[in-house]
Amino acid sequence: MSNHHMAHMGHDMNSSTTPTPDPHAHHHAMTSSGHMHDGGMMMMDMTFHFSYNNVPLLFSGLVINTAGEMAGAFVAIFLLAMFYEGLKIARESLLRKSQVSIRYNSMPVPGPNGTVLMETHKTVGQQMLSFPHLFQTALHIVQVVVSYFLMLIFMTYNGYLCIAVAAGAGTGYFLFSWKKAVVVDITEHCH
Repeated sequence: MSNHHMAHMGHDMNSSTTPTPDPHAHHHAMTSSGHMHDGGMMMMDMTFHFSYNNVPLLFSGLVINTAGEMAGAFVAIFLLAMFYEGLKIARESLLRKSQVSIRYNSMPVPGPNGTVLMETHKTVGQQMLSFPHLFQTALHIVQVVVSYFLMLIFMTYNGYLCIAVAAGAGTGYFLFSWKKAVVVDITEHCH
C-alpha cells in the first residue's frame, strides 16, 4: 500500500495501530492496564486481572490510579457489601415487626378414624399505604441500587475489587445472619 493510500485511510505509517484494508475500521489506543479508549467510551477487560492503575469504578470521574486508592476502594467496597447483607437481614426483621393485622382462621380437616380436627392458620399482613410498607419500599429501592452497584463493581473483573465484594458479603452474612431467628409457630404440627 502506498503512503498516500495509508494517509487517505487516516493511518500514519509511524503509528502503533495496525492498518486494515477496511476504511471504516476503528482503532483503539490501549492504556497500560488494558482499557481501550474510543472517544468517550471505555472498553473494559473481560478477564480477571489484578491492576490498580487506571481502574474505572462506577462513575467516569472515579478512577483508581494508585495502590493507596485501590486499598481505599477495597475497604469501601468491603463495607458496602457488608452493608448490603445487613440491610437484607434488617428488612426481614422490620417486616416481621411491622405486621399489623394477624388473623386466625380455623377450618375442619378429616382426622384419623373418621374424626374431625380443627386446624388453625395464621394470616399476617400489612396495609399498603402504611408507614411500615412505605419504609420497606424505600429500603427495597436502596437494596436494589446497592446490589446493582456491587454487580457492576464485580463486572470490572478487577481481582482486588471482586475479592472485596465477596469478602464483604461473606463477612456481612456471618455477622448479621447468625441471629436470624427461625420463627416456629406453636400451632403448626406435622401432618
